[in-house]
Amino acid sequence: MKTSLKTIFGFFLAYLFFIDAAFVPAQPKVRPVAGQIEIERKINSLLAKMTLAEKLGQLQQLDGEGNGKYRPEHIAMARKGLLGSTLNVRGAAMTNELQRAALESRLKIPILLGFDVIHGYRTIFPVPLGESASWDLNLIEKSAAIAAAESRAAGVHWTFAPMVDIARDPRWGRIIEGAGEDTFLGSQIAFARVRGFQGTDYSQPNRIMATAKHWVGYGAAEAGRDYNTTDLSERALREIYFPPFKAAIDAGVGSFMTSFNDIDGVPATGN
Repeated sequence: MKTSLKTIFGFFLAYLFFIDAAFVPAQPKVRPVAGQIEIERKINSLLAKMTLAEKLGQLQQLDGEGNGKYRPEHIAMARKGLLGSTLNVRGAAMTNELQRAALESRLKIPILLGFDVIHGYRTIFPVPLGESASWDLNLIEKSAAIAAAESRAAGVHWTFAPMVDIARDPRWGRIIEGAGEDTFLGSQIAFARVRGFQGTDYSQPNRIMATAKHWVGYGAAEAGRDYNTTDLSERALREIYFPPFKAAIDAGVGSFMTSFNDIDGVPATGN
């Protein structure tokens, strides 16, 4: 009896499928750590107790004064649980007073204190673009670690760095804040700076939470004009602009900041 070409082809495809399946490596199962389970339980319990106003309050970040002082209204808001985080409030006296007020609130949720720790805090290091020219990843990680220790001592928990945008237009005013034009180097530096700020546990007293910014395409603003639109293909996004953010994730980065541009006409903040 003749075997049809269609039948032979079918058996061949099935053979390829089972051979391929046999050599696919087993994916490791992600097992929740006991500590993480407990944290999630506490979060869920806390959310269940919160009013809508308190939830909105946790989403609110207010700016302090340029000299590091909190604004007068911050204390009253903290006592009501209506202030989630601040920008620029720093110094042990200021941050401790604000935290004490937060712990007088109904649910006693501490305030998250953020500051732009870009290239040092008390000890000033070269700007990020200058550091990247050294190709010295250990030194870059160390400078971020020193900045983390100094800023944490001043009550800061959270920095809005590193900026991991790939930038290839020297007219863009913020190019100095990143690692330059090369995706590979930018990815290596993103990992090093996140690890420098956070270590392996950013709850430690000499570490702060890092922020990978700006997701995504911010460095590709047309004509180098800040906040301008971008015109990026999916290939460019995936091959050039995404990898440094992936490296930041691999380093355990605690937060992302959205970018200020649009992508294909859709604002990144609402994409």
